[in-house]
This record gives sequence, C-alpha cells and structure tokens, in this order.
Amino acid sequence: MDGSNFDGPLHKIGFFLVPDFSFIAFSSAIEPLRLVNRIANSQLYGWSCYSIDGKPVEASNGVKVEVDGSYSDIDVMPSVIVCGGNDIHNQADAKLISKLRRLSSHGASLGAVCTGSHILAQAGLLNGYKCTIHWENMDGFAEQFPEIEVSDDLFEIDRNRFSCAGGTSALDMMLHIIAQQYGHDTASLVSDMMIHHRIRDGHERQRMALRTRLGVSHPKLLAVISHMEETLEEPVSCANLAKTVNLSTRQLERLFRKYLHHAPTRYYLELRLSRARFLLLQTSMPILDVALACGFVSASHFSKCYREFFERTPSEERRVPA
Repeated sequence: MDGSNFDGPLHKIGFFLVPDFSFIAFSSAIEPLRLVNRIANSQLYGWSCYSIDGKPVEASNGVKVEVDGSYSDIDVMPSVIVCGGNDIHNQADAKLISKLRRLSSHGASLGAVCTGSHILAQAGLLNGYKCTIHWENMDGFAEQFPEIEVSDDLFEIDRNRFSCAGGTSALDMMLHIIAQQYGHDTASLVSDMMIHHRIRDGHERQRMALRTRLGVSHPKLLAVISHMEETLEEPVSCANLAKTVNLSTRQLERLFRKYLHHAPTRYYLELRLSRARFLLLQTSMPILDVALACGFVSASHFSKCYREFFERTPSEERRVPA
C-alpha cells in the first residue's frame, strides 16, 4: 500500500519494562505498530524499550528482552507505556516514578498495560483520570487507591492517559489509537493481518460471562453467584440469597450441589478466600485489612479458614516465592 495517504509526524513511544512484565501484553501493544508501518510502507510509529539500568528485563514467562537504554537516558518522549506484570506493588522504583513525573510535566501521554496502572497511580499520575487494570489486581488497586476511578473494562482512553487490562486487550487498545490517528480502515487491516477477527470496544468486560466461565446456564443459580461476587466484603446469609431469587434455602442448596458440587456457604467462602489471596499477593495491605475486605470479622478466623483451604496461613502466603 502506498504511504502517501499516511501524513503526519513520527509517533515515538517509549516502553518501560518492569521485571516480570507480561510478555503477551507487551507484544500485543508493539505488533500493531509494526504492521501499520508495513502497511504504509513508511515509519509512522517508532518505539524504544527501557529498563531501570539499561540491562535486559526478564518477562513473567522467563524471556529476556533487550532494551535500548535506561530511564535516565530519556529527556523527552511524547508517549510512554508502562508494561506491568507480576508482583507489581514491589516494582515502582524511585527512578521510574521520578522519570514518569518528569515526562508528564513535559506533556507526555502516559499509558499502561496489564498492571502498569499501579505504577502510574503510585506516581500520582492517574488522579482525575479513569483507568483500568487486570481483573486479578482490581480489588487490590481499588483498596489502595480509593480516590482513583478504576473500571473493569478492557481498556480506557481518557485524554492523555490510556490503560488496558493486559493480555490481548493491549491489541484492541492500540487498534483504537491507530483508528484515531489513521482511520478505521487502517486499524481494521492491521486487525485482519493479526487474525484478530473483531476489534473489541473498550467498554467490553475483561472476564468471560459468568454463564461461560462456570459452564452453567441455570438463571437463578447464576443470579445468586453474581450477587455473591458483588457482596464479598459484606456476605449475605444463605437464606437471604435464596430470597433474592424466590427459592427456599433447601432449594438453593440443591441447585449448588447439582451444578457446582458445593454447598452455597462453602462456595461463597471460597470466593472470599480467593479474593483474599489476590489481595495478599498483589498489595501490601495489612492482613487484618485483607480479612475485613473479604468479609471476615477477625484476623484469627480469617487465618484459620485460609489455612484450611490453602494449607498455609496468610502470612506464610506472602513469604512463598512467586
């Protein structure tokens, strides 16, 4: 395709890679840029990768990625994307925070893939902006940054801030940015070349529908489970859950045992414990605060239930290597 239809300046993007970053999110963000350049037969986008010390960075899958320099090598960069991944609450190095703040003060657009929003939030660069983050980290993010509006959408583009949930959602976010800059037809062609049959809208949810995720189609059972997931901090009694769908407690118990092979109280408890595990691993919240955020009235009761389910205490969980 002739590049004469692609006028405008070179768009430079700096990718800041933190240790244990998500490789799929990183590659999903870069590949659309490469393909636009190929389609246009011109360098419309340019990118460079950076680490704290200019040395290769190991992704969460063990692949080491060479970089073009360290954060300190950058004076000006129009757009920056922070690539996050595992253990993000321990990855906000002071040099990274300082560089992001400096770039922001010079008008840079700031983006984040996967858990990168956590670092932007720690730098105070999401105040007044809407963002998103991977669903696994959402509860911890909301607990730590209650003043920031975080959604469970695939991606958010709010003025000069953009963020996505990670995984292949980075592809959809970049395709939308490409569409804004070079038109929908260009973005569609890139999507087609990537065998990505549909450019998803940012407001689509990250997780599969409950019906698909559980392999269950019973409407009343799904309604109760949805209510459980919405009330993990303040659990509702089994009797009240049953009332919400006009069932008796015994009927609700039969439904759970038939389709999920669990009593509703046990299923509810496991949901709360799973959320607690995410908070323990993804935040630095005190254990008592984690317990209260997951509907437990005391740290001792929480620790007992946690140990019975995961075969280690909450404090031991935090000491287990990722």
